[in-house]
Amino acid sequence: MKKLYFNPGCALCIYKPDMAERLLPYLRQICGEVALHEICCRHAPKVEENAVIINVCAGCDKRFGGLYPGVGTISLWEVLDQSDLFPYPDYEGMQLSVQDACPVRKKPEVHRAIRSLLRKMNIEIIETELHGTRALCCGDSLYPAQPLEQVHAAMKRRADSMPTEHVAVYCVSCIKAMHIGGKSPRHMVDLLFEEPTTPEVYDTVEWHRQLQSYIDTH
Repeated sequence: MKKLYFNPGCALCIYKPDMAERLLPYLRQICGEVALHEICCRHAPKVEENAVIINVCAGCDKRFGGLYPGVGTISLWEVLDQSDLFPYPDYEGMQLSVQDACPVRKKPEVHRAIRSLLRKMNIEIIETELHGTRALCCGDSLYPAQPLEQVHAAMKRRADSMPTEHVAVYCVSCIKAMHIGGKSPRHMVDLLFEEPTTPEVYDTVEWHRQLQSYIDTH
């Protein structure tokens, strides 16, 4: 049997440090034994051959699955969607658009799981034109290659393309980008636990400094 690990990722650990411990019991109900894994995806994961890492972060999913031979990945969203054990809240038909994360653009199974979970929470999805495998970046990945004003302009363009005020995201950097762009982001973990999504530090330079600090120490 393959060893399972859950890696909450740098961004979620900065944003909601307690979320990993809150999610683990549900993962263990669904999958059995799941160990917490806290090594950043930019470092060798140090797991057994053929281990599978459950990821919240789309970037972690891409790097763990692509950079380290013998490591399998699956998103948290796919795992949760496999079971009805999670006590899904009822949002009574609230309308949301979805910002699909760049690193899993070629993974329609993740896009399907996200939308399935939203429907389980009684959320109506109003899609932006370019979504799923055709989704555009929120703008954050342009930093630091482009000047800050161009990065923020890209964030505004992407936010403006969303047909609803509230936008479901599953990347913490997308929270910052949608907020900067003028929309109200709702992270999937916040939706699942009926918590507000707060942009907190959304200064692009400071946010990336925080991420780099976490990467360097984990």
